[in-house]
Amino acid sequence: MSSIKDRQRAAARARLEKEMQERSAAARKRRQKQAIIGTALAVVVIAGAAVWIVTALKDDKKPASTASSAVPAGSVACTWTPDTGGGKVKDVGTPPTTAPNTGTATLTMDTNLGKIVATLDKSKVPCTTASFTYLASKKFWDNTKCHRLVNEASFKVLQCGDPFATGKGYRDTDGQGGPSYTMAEENLPTDTNKPYPAGSIAMANTGQAGSTGSQFFICSEDTQLPASYTLLGTITSGLDFVKDVVKAGDDGAFASSAGGGHPKKELDIKALTMS
Repeated sequence: MSSIKDRQRAAARARLEKEMQERSAAARKRRQKQAIIGTALAVVVIAGAAVWIVTALKDDKKPASTASSAVPAGSVACTWTPDTGGGKVKDVGTPPTTAPNTGTATLTMDTNLGKIVATLDKSKVPCTTASFTYLASKKFWDNTKCHRLVNEASFKVLQCGDPFATGKGYRDTDGQGGPSYTMAEENLPTDTNKPYPAGSIAMANTGQAGSTGSQFFICSEDTQLPASYTLLGTITSGLDFVKDVVKAGDDGAFASSAGGGHPKKELDIKALTMS
């Protein structure tokens, strides 16, 4: 009888141990599955975080990208500084803040003596060309006089571009006018032996950096000047008209200050256009 009970107890114990083993195995499988799921979730979270970080970084870079793309390809930024020099101002606004820096432009002056034509290289003088194009569109130089002539051995130039110049004896006012802005100099000559060759058009300034406005001078012969004036372009036709004005001489009105004087033979700009 006791042996039967012993066998029954042993069988029950065996069933219990087997059940516990099965439960332990099932729990272990659950833990493994939970670990796998947890790892997968962690990977998803990390991946999500990485995507968010990359996105955030991209967003942070957008302003820089926008800023860098503010100047279109083939263009440069130009700065127009309000003129505080105290001269007479003809305010027609300011040009666009970007300018093309490829190709060429043609400057044409219809004068009382004939047509003067020059070529401007935008890759060398993009902002000055843009300024000329803008001012010409406003008829800034129409019906103006070339007000100053210098005829010295190595310095033969005719100066124009003051919208208020009368060209007739007003030494203290002629040469004082310009637009409401100034700009930085461009294309300064590197050839010190021949900085401003015959036929050059260059921009006048006050001698201070960044003081270029609307006034310009035409060199009838090779001219020795400090390389501090924007070399704007080269005359392709009509230089003979300038040479004739220079040969006629000046009245000496500027001799005691800037040198030279009003040209005795006038050159009046009826219209200045850019194309």
